[in-house]
Amino acid sequence: MQNFLFQSCPRIVSEAGGLQRLADFCRQLGMKRPFIVTDPGLAQLGLLQNVHQALNDGGLPHASYSEVEADPAEHIVEAALAAANAWGADGIIGFGGGSSMDTAKLVALMAGGGEPLSALYGVDQAKGQRLPLVLIPTTAGTGSEVTAVAIVTTGATTKMGVVAPQLFGDLALLDAELTLGLPPAITAMTGIDAMVHAIEAYTSAIKKNPYSDMLAREALRLLASNIETATHRGDDRDARQAMLLGACLAGQAFANAPVAAVHALAYPLGGHYHLPHGLSNSLMLPHVLRFNAAEAAPLYAELAELLVDPQRLSGDSESRCAQFIGDIEQLIARLQLPTKLAKLDVPEADLPMLASDAMLQQRLLVNNPRPVSEADALALYQAAYA
Repeated sequence: MQNFLFQSCPRIVSEAGGLQRLADFCRQLGMKRPFIVTDPGLAQLGLLQNVHQALNDGGLPHASYSEVEADPAEHIVEAALAAANAWGADGIIGFGGGSSMDTAKLVALMAGGGEPLSALYGVDQAKGQRLPLVLIPTTAGTGSEVTAVAIVTTGATTKMGVVAPQLFGDLALLDAELTLGLPPAITAMTGIDAMVHAIEAYTSAIKKNPYSDMLAREALRLLASNIETATHRGDDRDARQAMLLGACLAGQAFANAPVAAVHALAYPLGGHYHLPHGLSNSLMLPHVLRFNAAEAAPLYAELAELLVDPQRLSGDSESRCAQFIGDIEQLIARLQLPTKLAKLDVPEADLPMLASDAMLQQRLLVNNPRPVSEADALALYQAAYA
């Protein structure tokens, strides 16, 4: 057995209605003036008011920044930091999807350690300590509440990451009540994103380990068995709570056994055409699975047990792998997600450019079970095109 290091958030609370105990959780971490980082959509939906109410009921003074955009740019992070410092924040609450939680992580780190954002990019560049940090996801997808990564948009089509153990929060709060109003399409996209996290962690070439395997398998089981109910019957609290837990477990898995080619090819689609990250993953997933099958068929065959009806599952590892990929495609179709780039105004002439951009994601590609060349990336985009 290879040596490995497993790290994660020290406390996870999975509880429908758990937001009502937020003030207590904050006080346990020493917060007296918490600061909320979120996005305008949640403010407009009234969900931010729920956070305010929970803190007010607990007698805890607080302030908030609610201007986080999808794929947040550097100026968003800097504006949130300035607002937190102006409030005199002694702790940060990240509330929302991956963009809000990533921004909150960086604000906690920069406010606590005093380092500029430019000094943090890369792996283990952060030297300072962060403020206490609570992360509350409102989608079941990114797993950002239990990862040590934050992604920032640095140019028109470019992103950079901060990877540091200080970005693990002190507490992740999984409350299904906050996800009941999530639209079907977003539920489906974010759910597929979480499933990709589990699948890619389970087949990660370098850091795959017994803990990540255990988490990835249970994550995929929870996600696959609840995603359709959560998408089509969004008021089902049990399904919503299961999706949150599945996404969290998948986040723990890929935080330690990183994702690979599906994500590497998804990022350029988001950068150039602003496709939602979960949709970009969904578009590329079946094609990367088929590409990887030459090396990863035995592992995909193991995962098939979690997805394919046991009465249909049969044959050797290659056969079970094919059944797994086929069931993934059928699931995406039942979720009514787009399956072709041609239907999403992606110009066919741009595919070589996308392949070139994907090759810049070597941080992810090294984790893929099969090496990916630029020609391979182009072929994968072509397969996803029409």
